[in-house]
Amino acid sequence: MFTVIGLMLTGMVAGFLLRRHRLKGIQRFITILIWLLLFLLGVEVGGNKDIIQGLHTIGLEAILLTIGGTLGSVTAAKLLWHMLNRHKKAQEQTSSDATKGSGNLQALKGSLVIVIFFVLGIISSLFHILPAQPGSHISFYALCALMTSVGISVGNDPQTLKNFRTLNPRLIFLPVMTIVGTLAGTAVISLLLTHRSLTDCLAIGSGFGYYSLSSIFITEYRGAELGTIALLANISREIITLLAAPLLVRWFGRLAPISAGGATTMDTTLPIITRTSGQEFVVVSIFHGFTVDFSVPFLVTLFCSL
Repeated sequence: MFTVIGLMLTGMVAGFLLRRHRLKGIQRFITILIWLLLFLLGVEVGGNKDIIQGLHTIGLEAILLTIGGTLGSVTAAKLLWHMLNRHKKAQEQTSSDATKGSGNLQALKGSLVIVIFFVLGIISSLFHILPAQPGSHISFYALCALMTSVGISVGNDPQTLKNFRTLNPRLIFLPVMTIVGTLAGTAVISLLLTHRSLTDCLAIGSGFGYYSLSSIFITEYRGAELGTIALLANISREIITLLAAPLLVRWFGRLAPISAGGATTMDTTLPIITRTSGQEFVVVSIFHGFTVDFSVPFLVTLFCSL
């Protein structure tokens, strides 16, 4: 985690030093790396027996909890975005009406391309075209390259400092909105899952995409079955953020991908957030990810203990 953030900061310094030279090809390189990471993520998912074997039994529960938590968080983020931009509402509505059709089409196209790479990765792993284990090492190096490239892109953009200065300081409340929205969404889903307790669902939602740590805690407190659901639900949240970020921006505002990404917004989902929400939200995304990440062990332990 700290390695990739350090690489991004190093990239920002390098991009700033090269600010007199416009690095036009960096965005295309970032896009290619994102495609590669999604393909490798698919390879890892396809090679994870817990995920694949659990899809036909407990996968539906995980998907419902993912949808509920994600919708709750992006709805809360949209509310915060509207509160911060009331005076711009009329202007944004006019601009949105003019570009809505073409914008949605472009967002859908980008998401479909990402889905294709992810599905190809799963197929490659299921049919043993590529091994899952080496893919995890390659994905780390690809992530490092991606974070460095994002840093260079941010540092090389002359508008970056101006954008940071114009950010509303009330954006520090975004992590709170993410947590409250996620828990509210999973609480609603718990009404449908009558065989699961409210605290079980809240514990799973409290992973906020941090599937490794949250699934370990939940397995320890509540058993392997609920731990597997937590693994599926939280990895699905990360995947949804990576695949649907352009559409989330279009439908719920520029804070939505950050809120949907939960604890992952300072590392794995940061590049796609930067591309869809804007480079001026890099600092917000990192702060959000750190804060939500820090809350995971406390909230998961709390709900598992109730």
